[in-house]
Amino acid sequence: MEPADADVIIVGAGAAGAAAAWRLSAGGLGTVCLERGDWQQREDMPATSDEWEILRQTKWHPSPAQRKLPFDLEIDAQESMIKPLACATVGGSTIMWSCHFPRFHPSDFCTQTLDGVGDDWPIAYDDLLPYYKLNEQMMGVSGLAGNPSYPSDTPTRLPPMPLSEGARRIASAFNTLGWSWWPAELAINSVPYGHGRGGCVHCGPCELNCPHSAKATSDLVYWPLAIEAGAQLITRARVIKILADKNDAACGVIYKDNSGVEHRLTAPIVVLAGNAIGSARLLHLSANRSNPNGLANRSGLIGKRLMLHPLARVTGLFEDRIDGHKGLSAGTFVSHHFYETDPDRDFKRGFKMQALGTHGPALTALGSLGRKVAWGTDHHQEFARHFGRAYSISICSDDMPDTRNQVVLSKTMVADDGLPAAKMIYKIPDEARNALNYGLDRATTALREAGCYETFETKTLPDAGFHLMGTARMGEQRETSVLNKWCESHEIKGLFVVDGAAFVTAAAVNPTNTIQALALRAADHILDSNQRN
Repeated sequence: MEPADADVIIVGAGAAGAAAAWRLSAGGLGTVCLERGDWQQREDMPATSDEWEILRQTKWHPSPAQRKLPFDLEIDAQESMIKPLACATVGGSTIMWSCHFPRFHPSDFCTQTLDGVGDDWPIAYDDLLPYYKLNEQMMGVSGLAGNPSYPSDTPTRLPPMPLSEGARRIASAFNTLGWSWWPAELAINSVPYGHGRGGCVHCGPCELNCPHSAKATSDLVYWPLAIEAGAQLITRARVIKILADKNDAACGVIYKDNSGVEHRLTAPIVVLAGNAIGSARLLHLSANRSNPNGLANRSGLIGKRLMLHPLARVTGLFEDRIDGHKGLSAGTFVSHHFYETDPDRDFKRGFKMQALGTHGPALTALGSLGRKVAWGTDHHQEFARHFGRAYSISICSDDMPDTRNQVVLSKTMVADDGLPAAKMIYKIPDEARNALNYGLDRATTALREAGCYETFETKTLPDAGFHLMGTARMGEQRETSVLNKWCESHEIKGLFVVDGAAFVTAAAVNPTNTIQALALRAADHILDSNQRN
């Protein structure tokens, strides 16, 4: 038998892939990562450009369907109420994220036991706790220890980001209403932290790069350390098939380079970290004689139970200017007051509310607040009434799994690798819709209490599929899940999935911290197993 090319192959160099690559290579395993995109040159990112608002609507749009850059993954989203937002590059979607970095609640891991909805995870909060702490130490998190929504484990935090004027007014309204809130956990340096990373100077817009590297992205945080430890990163490499031997053990991948030439790379361990859409597509494409319905898919659950975190928003107008477009893109305060199940409400589980600033002048004029600013003779007056005087509250609901929400192979769209593109099918679940409606009412109440003379709702944000989860769920039983508690396939030895596809439920908070914690935990399991063998 010929020796393998590597000990581990990782597919995807984003948040999860970078964390796993560092942990595995630092632990002594020969690690090769394949990334369909390339490095982003930070000087080419538009945060400091006068044309940043134009660029955000074209080559730096958060939607791959709008960007249409060479390495973006084509996705057929015609049957999805929420459109996907993702970035194919070294660093993945952390390149374009706003850095909200919470943990899941302990209750999020056992919603079936507590509330009779969803399914329990095969792990608990305490199983991830050491990896939350490790990941937060690596990334750097500003915030305030002692958040009553979490167990009192005194996490290490950089000083919290100051509240903007709009956030201060809304926080005061929450106090008056008796609703709890807390400074948001943000993966942004409030003071210099990490190798070569400065502190935030509140210039914004965070999602278009940070000239001070205050924003934690995995190309800055994890990849330099992984490469120093010996990891090899191959960019512009489109993986088209996972290989498994006759014993149903992972043995490598086939990928196409930027010229379209196919290469075979072998390893006894393959780790998927290409997001819940990309990983589901690749597993579907990797069907073989023993697995005709897709690799690791004897449960029939590959691609199913897609979760996206439906978002709604209420925007309020103040009489005076509060300049909500300045500073951080991410909201600096968050409320989990309505997060847990309340039997008096018509839905289980709950939602997160976050105070959000607004966009710049061009996007405001184009209707980014959820209301079009009329053109014509009244345009300047209407624009002045909105710009600099608006602030918003977003509502992010829990998104319970539904097998009808899924990722399949498109019958009408072909990706740039010559194979069927991924197709999303997604409808907002009734529980989530009820939660959003309840949250919209509460957000309106808070904005009125804060002094807004007018409010208007966006009941669903369609271009908000930032959080891709659930398409290869973990579980105890192979009949009802794809992965075990270590994120390894029940069926294909050595095949791991460490992105959001592994999630059993979605919680009502941003998933990146939990994704990376899962990836680090899976990497430690791989290292431990390698030592035992």
